[in-house]
Amino acid sequence: MKTIARSLGSLVAGALFLLAGCDTVYTTHTKIGGPEFPPSDPAKVEILREEPTQPHVRLGDVRAEPSSEEVDAKEIEEALREEAAKIGADAAVVVYDDVTPIEERVILAIAIKYQ
Repeated sequence: MKTIARSLGSLVAGALFLLAGCDTVYTTHTKIGGPEFPPSDPAKVEILREEPTQPHVRLGDVRAEPSSEEVDAKEIEEALREEAAKIGADAAVVVYDDVTPIEERVILAIAIKYQ
């Protein structure tokens, strides 16, 4: 009985250790009215810091919230790519990246489709 309890305790402790070490980025998107597009390949979605000069249409907004300060820029950009790809975007233009007193860090981007 003690062996089972110890094993179970070790298993629970190990699971908590793994969960504590997992940083994530929570993402959501909001589509605006207009044409619908099939999902795009996240690997091909560009992350831009300013609006491109080539013609494009706005598909919607993408919001990313890292779970902690430990999440690096690469993980955040990957999360933005995946969320923007869901609505068929070719790129996500980051328009806001700041730390708020209530929500911690928030990144907002505009999902666009090139014409």
